[in-house]
Amino acid sequence: MPEANASHRCAIIPPMKTEDSQQPSAFELIGGDAKLRELVDRFYDLMDLEPEFAGIRALHPATLDDSRDKLYWFLSGWTGGPSLYTERFGHPRLRARHLPYAIASSERDQWLRCMAWAMQDGGIDETLQERLMQSFYQTADWMRNKEG
Repeated sequence: MPEANASHRCAIIPPMKTEDSQQPSAFELIGGDAKLRELVDRFYDLMDLEPEFAGIRALHPATLDDSRDKLYWFLSGWTGGPSLYTERFGHPRLRARHLPYAIASSERDQWLRCMAWAMQDGGIDETLQERLMQSFYQTADWMRNKEG
């Protein structure tokens, strides 16, 4: 389990950005704007449809439109694309924004499984999926605020 201070690496410095401008960003490797939107839409479609994600679905509002937009905007910047979320809302403050919701290992694991499934369905390259899942795990684990 990552240390609490490791969270700053996850939340403040987007782990998917590359310092080497010659290397494509994760945003570019995913396929850019349209493919990232497809990924987010598939993620929320799965959350809405699959019983195994009922725990995380219950943490969201009845309509997922705002959630879809916010995750898409966040992931755009986090993967090295346009900083859509910070342009609208400033620093993401992920942990603070998630504190009102009871998040334990079960919710973390549901979120990760849902995202892994969405990436598989979206045809994201396996190497990129692994890279993203490592970073998603660090961030999702840091969101936990409840035992279990």
